[in-house]
Amino acid sequence: MTTCFIIGAAGNVGSHLTKQLSAKQHAVSALHRKSEQAEALKSAGAVPVAGDLQKLTVDQLAQKMAGHDVVIFSAGAGGAGIELTNAIDGEGSSLAVAAAEKAGVKRFLLVSVFPDAARGEKTSEGFENYMRVKRLADVRLVESQLDWVILRPGTLTNVAGRGTVRADFAIPYGSVPREDVAATLVALVETPQISRKIIELTEGDESISDAMFRLQR
Repeated sequence: MTTCFIIGAAGNVGSHLTKQLSAKQHAVSALHRKSEQAEALKSAGAVPVAGDLQKLTVDQLAQKMAGHDVVIFSAGAGGAGIELTNAIDGEGSSLAVAAAEKAGVKRFLLVSVFPDAARGEKTSEGFENYMRVKRLADVRLVESQLDWVILRPGTLTNVAGRGTVRADFAIPYGSVPREDVAATLVALVETPQISRKIIELTEGDESISDAMFRLQR
């Protein structure tokens, strides 16, 4: 059993992740901002942990993280504007990395973004800011002393996961079900041999377990 601290547990990927980790008997603590989210997280098998990522200090968040084996950051502003993107995807991610370092939590999994997202399309200022902020969050984690993995999924979909993916250090762009992103994160929790790697992820035909075995190279 691994003790996991999820930031973004109430989100689209995070809710799948919470259920899947709990179903595999891992202990899950789920940071949440809204009081009404607590019951749903509890029903999914998590221990709700109240806290607002935009208001917590490094010390406060470190206290909440203390004693866990791994932090999983899947939070995001979800296109709610430049200011919130900067606060959650940027400053929030950096805060979480600093808190994990302070708390002595060695392993940190970060859900990032595929660098080819929307290339060749007309994009907004907000989207370009989002891509820049995500890249800087990746840099902050890579520069840390943590045992990190950065997962870069393609376009996220709500179709049912198949348990098969295409995962490697560089792959063509594509889409991927949120359910399979969550399953890949569970597999990364259970495969500590994969360390300090950036992994791109889309739908594919290889089982997630086989992909994890191969990526240990």
